[in-house]
Amino acid sequence: MPASDWLSEAEIKAVTQRSDWRAAWLVTSNWMLIGAVFWVCYVWANPLVWLSGCVVLGARQLGLAILMHEAGHTTLFRTATANRVVGQWLCAYPILSDMQAYATSHRQHHQLAGTRDDPDLANYASYPVTSDRFRRNIVRDLTGQTGLRNLMGLFKNDGGDIMLRGSDQRPPVTQGLIVNLVLLGLLWLLATPWLYLLWLAAYVFFYPLSARIRQLAEHACVPDLYDPDPRNNTRTTMANLLERLLICPNHVNYHCEHHFMPSVPGYRLRALHQLLKQKGFYDTFDEALAAGYRSVLRRAISA
Repeated sequence: MPASDWLSEAEIKAVTQRSDWRAAWLVTSNWMLIGAVFWVCYVWANPLVWLSGCVVLGARQLGLAILMHEAGHTTLFRTATANRVVGQWLCAYPILSDMQAYATSHRQHHQLAGTRDDPDLANYASYPVTSDRFRRNIVRDLTGQTGLRNLMGLFKNDGGDIMLRGSDQRPPVTQGLIVNLVLLGLLWLLATPWLYLLWLAAYVFFYPLSARIRQLAEHACVPDLYDPDPRNNTRTTMANLLERLLICPNHVNYHCEHHFMPSVPGYRLRALHQLLKQKGFYDTFDEALAAGYRSVLRRAISA
């Protein structure tokens, strides 16, 4: 579906324009929030605060994954060098991922979305699932089974779980360990090395759950998973502030717009959404938009 069918040349230019300062702010604000969580967990040191901190840290790890995704599309910064360096060292390696390998797999997803050859189908084609099956998945996430499997996948050289990394990735063990050792070292210099345990706990227990919900919201239980029109095979979820904090950071909830125009930076997807809505893009495709993640989960879980 050509973008020119819906947008003028000037509108296309506006929504595809990269901005270094907006990209830098997104990356900086994600790390500032991570730092703020560490600070709160240090100042108000008690199990309830630590648990809450792990939940937010897991969501911020997903936020770094989303920024890695943006950099992999070369839509985060204006230059390929900035996308590569920042995307790898400040976004991908901290969560033991690899931007270049992820981008290779992810491009196949974009090329084949709406077909039976989509390499990501295994992550959402089985929905809706029974409530018992969904509960088992959540239990596996929250008990660390999913996260530990991902970690073990790094050292078995199989790339871990496709849900978090992409099917063809080579595990970046060395680079990931370097960046995580730097993070541990910074916390050590601040006399709080124990806070790194919260980062690990978030990665094992909460990051997989945030990623699971985000992913099923994008493509599960859509009108027609095998229709090339993104309004039928992809969903945008209108998220509230709490959902943006915990499930869909960095504008990733505008997923239908992203599949319609992958060249649009994440920080301009909301503007693209508003443009398309004004032009009637969704008028006969009500199911392309969901009113929050609770609505999405109701569709994904059968009675």
